[in-house]
Amino acid sequence: MRLSILDQVPITIGQSAEQTADQTFLLVELAEQWGYERYWFAEHHGTRGLGSSAPEVWMAAAAARTKTIHVGSGGILLPQYSPYKVAAQLRQLETMFPGRIDGGIGNSPGGPERIRAALANGHTDGIATFWEKVDALSKWIHGGRHKEVTVSPKPASTPNLFILGLGERSAIEAGRRGFGFVHGRFIEPKRGKLAHAAYRQAFKGKGKPDALTAVFIICGETDEHAEELAKTQDLWLLRTEKGLDSRVPTSITAASAQLSEQDRVRIQTNRKRMIIGGPETVKRELEKSANETGCDQFLVLTNIDDFDEKCRSYERLVKATKSQ
Repeated sequence: MRLSILDQVPITIGQSAEQTADQTFLLVELAEQWGYERYWFAEHHGTRGLGSSAPEVWMAAAAARTKTIHVGSGGILLPQYSPYKVAAQLRQLETMFPGRIDGGIGNSPGGPERIRAALANGHTDGIATFWEKVDALSKWIHGGRHKEVTVSPKPASTPNLFILGLGERSAIEAGRRGFGFVHGRFIEPKRGKLAHAAYRQAFKGKGKPDALTAVFIICGETDEHAEELAKTQDLWLLRTEKGLDSRVPTSITAASAQLSEQDRVRIQTNRKRMIIGGPETVKRELEKSANETGCDQFLVLTNIDDFDEKCRSYERLVKATKSQ
């Protein structure tokens, strides 16, 4: 079982962005010590509760604090940007941290139209031309020319490119291009098996297919302990979906939250996007997922309020997957 982390840099109510940044850097260093393979940063805009709006900046800072762990984006919102600029940033990072840079690319609008317009300087048609942008990015990343333009700097190695997707189409397009692929089970839990199969079948790269499943995981001391920890993540996701507050609620708030029957049903539905339990339960569910999808690499998100408990969850997860 191969483990990596996808960090949205969630901010807990009552905590500052600066405090969250300090904790994030500590978690990056710990993740390397525990043996995680990759540490990726998401991209979100116009939200109070998710502190990663510039993954390339986080990547540079995280790589400077570590030695071996891959750092990456999960993912850069390419529809809103110039692929030339994205290529230059990724190649710059590869020059600074050779062999450790992952460029995860997403076909997401990044928010409502006003956010998209602000990101793209008024041009909001990037989603329609996403795959054209991907191909241009790929040519520049790999040192080729596109429209008679080259990109600098020129590192000896090239960043790894991944497509983040929710279903078969993105998986097929990633495979045809020889890119890595990440299925977002933490968003769409139903199509993982089909997406991973489609990716492997379509893959035409020189190396082997490189696929991951991104999923919320909370690994407690026991199943009961994990359920207690999960209450803040459950409420956070519910409130975020409703557009109420994207910050992670405290455990006190979660314990006293007044939930309607509809809310409770939604929370249980959202649990399909998660793996919650003690070490044995989590290990069993990961093995089940790997057997169903053929993918044994996991990109883990843990959005709970208590930073110490979050760290312990990540550490338990590594120990659980290494146990016989």
